[in-house]
Amino acid sequence: MGAEAGMDAAAVLADARRSHGGHAWRDACALYAAADGGEPDGLGVADLEDWGEAAQLLGRGEEASAVLQRAYLAREGAADVRGALRCAFWLAEVLAMRGEFAHAGGWLARAGRFAGSGPPCAEQGFLLVREAERQLQEGEHEAAFGTAGRVLELAGRFGDRDLAVLAAQFQGAARIAQERVDEGLALLDEAMVAVTAGETGPRVTAWVYCLVIAACQDLQELRRAREWTLALDAWTDALPQFEGGYSGICLVHRSELLRLVGDWANAAVQARSACERLTRGFGEFLAGGAFYQLGEIHRLRGEWARAEEAYRQSGRYGCDAQPGLALLRLAGGRPEAAAGGVRRALAEAPDRLARARLLPALLEVALAVDGTAEARAAAEELAEIAGTFRRPALDAQAAQARAPVLLAGRAPDGPPAGTPTGAQPEALTQALTQARRAWRLWRDLDVPYETARARVLVARACRALGDEDTAAVELDAAAAGFARLGAGPDLALARAAAAGRAGDGPPDGRGTTEAPAGLTPREVEVLRLVAGGGSNHAIARELHLSERTVARHISNILGKLDAGSRTAAAAYAFEHGLAGARTPGH
Repeated sequence: MGAEAGMDAAAVLADARRSHGGHAWRDACALYAAADGGEPDGLGVADLEDWGEAAQLLGRGEEASAVLQRAYLAREGAADVRGALRCAFWLAEVLAMRGEFAHAGGWLARAGRFAGSGPPCAEQGFLLVREAERQLQEGEHEAAFGTAGRVLELAGRFGDRDLAVLAAQFQGAARIAQERVDEGLALLDEAMVAVTAGETGPRVTAWVYCLVIAACQDLQELRRAREWTLALDAWTDALPQFEGGYSGICLVHRSELLRLVGDWANAAVQARSACERLTRGFGEFLAGGAFYQLGEIHRLRGEWARAEEAYRQSGRYGCDAQPGLALLRLAGGRPEAAAGGVRRALAEAPDRLARARLLPALLEVALAVDGTAEARAAAEELAEIAGTFRRPALDAQAAQARAPVLLAGRAPDGPPAGTPTGAQPEALTQALTQARRAWRLWRDLDVPYETARARVLVARACRALGDEDTAAVELDAAAAGFARLGAGPDLALARAAAAGRAGDGPPDGRGTTEAPAGLTPREVEVLRLVAGGGSNHAIARELHLSERTVARHISNILGKLDAGSRTAAAAYAFEHGLAGARTPGH
């Protein structure tokens, strides 16, 4: 009976090893646990490490940390410095993903002292990887590059591909942080070539994919982010059992890419799945990014309550929900709250790339409250950043920022806002040029939402120049783009703008003398101007009211229409023939 039990245990262990080798990690964990039998010395150290790897890749943090601690102690007890260092590195990664940063640091410190007892080895580079990561996080970019260089030397000396790829990735990130973009991207590409060729272990592969794609998205290097995300998809799709924390991080990147290319339905599915996986206790501190992506999709669709909840969850998990939350506040008729949120986020932004993600929202909010000077400053800063980093998406954002500033603010030394735009033909022509440039860049990048928004700007510039026919064509094209995406709020505004073309009466011959939904005549006037794109300041100036009175009218309008935002009220105005008024100041 004892011999049979021994044979059964050996067979289970053999199956566990085969499952691990075939990347069937869920099966491997179950089989290793069965082979272990709960005995302290039930498995050899190599099997413990493989079990720990499988549990880590599945996001089973508690299981992985327990098994890897056993493996580390076995390596240390056998005076195996190299094995102990490698084991400590991954144990610290598991603990960090569980949010146990003090424990992670403690094990690395213990391994570092133990490493002093042995000769130089490749595994010492893993401790240096953590040091390079810390230096990057603390803004010591040149030091991080140098530390990663030491990692690369050890990797070359001892022939360790995992270390070499990690070193290239961290050197690339350091160079990008130093605004040496082309050099940094070349290093990231070097790392990714090795990863896609299958030269790295699965944990390094997953880690580098996430780090590189995140770096590309921060840089708004959309083509690379798209290419590497597709490669990541191919890798994960080939894995029979890949789920949990690491896969959740991958899903966040996939969701953002799908949102950009216009597949919002699948983007929402991926974001929800990421939220579920990352809130299981492994990578939970990264769950905020998943909720933020979900909030963005709800906001763009006009699902205000769902967006609000997703942004709140994003903040709960430590992610700043800006600029999305500011844009949600703006859509809800609260420009002051929107301005406060995005200005605060800009004050805390760690670098210029982070500011570049916030500046378009600041510009939009500033224009809504007639802050032309602040909007112009935001556009100028964005243009400066785009000139430094030279990425097509940043160039598109800069052009898309200049156009509305030129339309709203006129030339710096020209007449104030509210003066007829015909007095500034040069500024209007420049606005049209910038809007068309933004449209072409977004179209070439295959970012349909921003492409449609740029066409609305083209239409505004054409209308201001008196070219109603071209404006109508551009608005129709923009509306079609918004309709395909399901961008309800933008679609309503595009239709409202089309309905308000100069010289036209109410659409479909509907009259506007009756005030629906119990609106007063003054509220109808305000609603028309809201539908025409007027800010509270501009409407107040147009109707000779105080901004406080205008805000009260808008609050009453939203209540009577049961509308959750100014955009929803504008859509109502279009549907009921109330959107034919001119834009304030025109």
